[in-house]
Amino acid sequence: MTALHRPTSLDEALSLLDTLDSPMVYGGGTAIQILIKQGVLFAENLVDLGRVPGLDVVEETPEGFRAGPMVSIRTMERHPRLVDRAPLVATAYGKVANPRVRNTASIGGNIAHGDYRLDPPTALLALSANVVLASVRGTRTVPAREFFVDFQQTALEPGEMVLALEIPAQPAGASAAYAKLSSMAVNDWPVASVAALLEPPGQAQRLLRLGVGALAPTPVFVDVDVTGLGRADCLAAALEAVHPLIEPLPDVRGGVEYKRQLGLVATQEAVEGAWRDDDESR
Repeated sequence: MTALHRPTSLDEALSLLDTLDSPMVYGGGTAIQILIKQGVLFAENLVDLGRVPGLDVVEETPEGFRAGPMVSIRTMERHPRLVDRAPLVATAYGKVANPRVRNTASIGGNIAHGDYRLDPPTALLALSANVVLASVRGTRTVPAREFFVDFQQTALEPGEMVLALEIPAQPAGASAAYAKLSSMAVNDWPVASVAALLEPPGQAQRLLRLGVGALAPTPVFVDVDVTGLGRADCLAAALEAVHPLIEPLPDVRGGVEYKRQLGLVATQEAVEGAWRDDDESR
């Protein structure tokens, strides 16, 4: 039988994760409960972070934001300063499942789950976010681009938990868009998803940053140099860069070739959306 532990301090939570047999952090519980019922997840001890103070706070920083692991996905979707300074991230969080799930699920649990189909990591990759991890040994910071290491595997080590996400604000003058394509329902897992961040023109080098989800065993990232390129050439360069990254896993939502084609469509939609945003901002 699984035991539930409810620490009231961060130190107590980290101590439990260090000493218990087969511990697992319990955040919003939306994924854990389903996986346990399906018989594909086993944990002898669940460490519920709900009573630990200060983990459900979004702090604005000069560089952007620091969000605790128990912040709800709905909060990230609707936080007015995040919407203003990092709208790509707010948009991606707003595409997760449905409002009921977004009100319950935590951002720490979401990213620690490590599913390759998650919506938020695409935007976190594009914005060069960091994941702060904590254990009794101290804290360490892992770039989001290095956090997803293999199929449903992350950089989390035994005894560690997600302590915060550090999310930079979008560069001044940058434009962005998020494209999510689903085959079964609009609130289902994406078959293909792409977050595009287009840096402003007029720099020595202009980059198009692309976070790609659901199209490989992990979320992936690629920078595309679009210095001096117009819309059509930028799109062509993006498709050329994304195509070799697409390694779809066939499932009930579609086969490899179907997902490969949708991946290119999602890339086109995201890049064209970023260009529209760029045009409208000028």
